[in-house]
Amino acid sequence: MKLNKIALTIAFVFPVVAIASSSGHHDVTMSNSDFWYRVLNFSIFAGLLYYLAASPIASFFKGRQADIASQLKEIEDKLQASKDEAKAAEAQLVHNKAKAKELIVDGANEAKILAENIAKKNEEALVVLGKSLDEKMELESKKMAKNVINRLLQDGISNDDIAVDESKVVSLISKKVA
Repeated sequence: MKLNKIALTIAFVFPVVAIASSSGHHDVTMSNSDFWYRVLNFSIFAGLLYYLAASPIASFFKGRQADIASQLKEIEDKLQASKDEAKAAEAQLVHNKAKAKELIVDGANEAKILAENIAKKNEEALVVLGKSLDEKMELESKKMAKNVINRLLQDGISNDDIAVDESKVVSLISKKVA
């Protein structure tokens, strides 16, 4: 606003000063040439141009400045969000690592318990199998003995197998009679 007043003051005062200083000489000097009129015309043109274009140019640059500021703010927000996400991801990573270690320890303990249970069941199964084997072997030996006895009995004992002499027969009969 201050520049507008200065420009208007120059636009009105300068022509008055230029007209008042004219003299009747025809010598071409700085004062009687059209140089001052050109300066006056240029300053009026520059003042009008400033008066007409200053506001739109200023508003354009203010708008541009606001756009840049909003873009910068948006970028800073995104950067902060990225930093927050990175911190959250790091925290989650630390938590996941701790959870993984815990799972590994739990898995090892479970594996040890399962191995002990399997070993215990295997030992029990071996004991049961051993008892079963002993029972089967005893049963098979009884079957074999029975089969041998049955075979001997079926084949029969013939008179030729028993050697009996007369003295034995007499002793057996006398024992029976007595």
